[in-house]
Amino acid sequence: MRKLYLLFYLLVLPCLAAISQPLSSVEIDRLAERTMKTFNVPGIAVLVVKDGAVVHSKGYGVSSIKTGKPVDENTLFGIASNSKAFTAATLAILVDEKKLSWDDKVIKYIPEFRLYNSYVTEDFTIRDLLTHRSGLGLGAGDLMIWPDSANFTINEIIYNLRFLKQVSPFRTKYDYDNLLYMVAGEVVTRVSGMSWESFVEQRIMKPLGMNRSAAQYSRLKDKTNVIIGHCEVDGKLQETGHSEMQIGQCSAGGIYSSINDLSKWVMCQLNNGKYGIDREKQLFSEAAQQEMWSPQTIIPVGKNKYNSHFRAYGLGWDLTDLKGTKQVMHTGGLGGMVTQVTLLPELKLGIVVLTNQEVGAAFSAISNAIKDGYLGFQPEDWVVKLDTLRIKSLKEDEKLSVKISAEIDKVIASGVQPDLKLYAGNYADNWLGKVSITERYGKLWFQADRSPKLNGTMYFYKGNTFVVKWTLREMKADAFVSFNLDAEGKAKGFTMKAVFPLTDFSFDFHDLDFRIVTD
Repeated sequence: MRKLYLLFYLLVLPCLAAISQPLSSVEIDRLAERTMKTFNVPGIAVLVVKDGAVVHSKGYGVSSIKTGKPVDENTLFGIASNSKAFTAATLAILVDEKKLSWDDKVIKYIPEFRLYNSYVTEDFTIRDLLTHRSGLGLGAGDLMIWPDSANFTINEIIYNLRFLKQVSPFRTKYDYDNLLYMVAGEVVTRVSGMSWESFVEQRIMKPLGMNRSAAQYSRLKDKTNVIIGHCEVDGKLQETGHSEMQIGQCSAGGIYSSINDLSKWVMCQLNNGKYGIDREKQLFSEAAQQEMWSPQTIIPVGKNKYNSHFRAYGLGWDLTDLKGTKQVMHTGGLGGMVTQVTLLPELKLGIVVLTNQEVGAAFSAISNAIKDGYLGFQPEDWVVKLDTLRIKSLKEDEKLSVKISAEIDKVIASGVQPDLKLYAGNYADNWLGKVSITERYGKLWFQADRSPKLNGTMYFYKGNTFVVKWTLREMKADAFVSFNLDAEGKAKGFTMKAVFPLTDFSFDFHDLDFRIVTD
């Protein structure tokens, strides 16, 4: 008997010791500090909600590397695409009020709505606006809102959708988009008589007591405790300023909030839309919430440590299972900041990580470690694991960058230079508008009219292709510009493509088709 007990002790207890326990606040503190140091993130805010109570809510680091002002639980971050869940909730409220249905046609509320294929236009529903299955390519048309937020009105964005060609059959493939969430916000406006921004503030934030939050940076009542975005440029951290979307665009990613305010949103989500001291009030129905959390668009799921059996997009949420436990999650990214909201409804667990740098591995390292502890999974050093993957990707991107830069330098050193006058001129794309290409100091200069930040020097590469290096280096989105010529050898148009694989998908240069403007 003694031998059996000893065998149990030697074999079983080490296994038990390897099973995670929920991280304590002190352990989360250490994790956050390691994460900031490893990924060079100036400031992070972490929230953990469990069983209807906030068990951790704390800020780390600074909101700005220039001011050194500390991040706390009330520091406001741009939550970017985590705003999409709020957009789904605004529509859910209108569904509960029987003012619309998820499967109503969009043209019922926006008659001028048109997509490239007419049959898709006629059958496109409110549900389709939220589920990334339109057939449009990844991030199609995002250059109307990125990197500037530009100056496109919602009416212009709706009109320009007709020029974006589909890359897959309707409702067959997941390709993330932003513009259709803006159309969803316009549906809210036309049905309710209020702007989406006013609706989300009055019908969601105010009832929940999210008193410091707003649907747009400009609408914040108090800007004394707001983060500044940051990113690395040539290995050095620099500020990128505040990211802001324009009215009519915010339903895709405009909200600013804090972990203190988001704790109320998370608890409402984990309580089937109920809120209030005794959960006596209902923001949206349980039926509406289940619709938002139900798979709508299938997403391929690869091999992973969680043995996930499915992945899908719901209405404003990314859905999967972690060894049988349902996860409801979303991420968000704006210039200089990335965020994540993770819900495990069966565990009554919510995790929010907000950062003011562009490294997504930072929020993943924190949220993965926290949820692994509550799930009882074997501990894993997510900081090291994700940093290793990040460094590998960066090295591959850097290798390509060095190769292309060397080729450009070789051409410059050779003295070979085409006649730049053959390429200079004014060009226009159906949806992005005009671009001027002019001679400047012996080189070509690219300047977009509607997106002023898209400007930079063009360097001859090979054939009729140049590389445009954007003046704003933090964009990390240098692009090939390939001209097509007429019979006289003069440029009559050009197409574009991002140079590097890690370029953010919102730089959808490949969707552009410029033609020379002759008038």
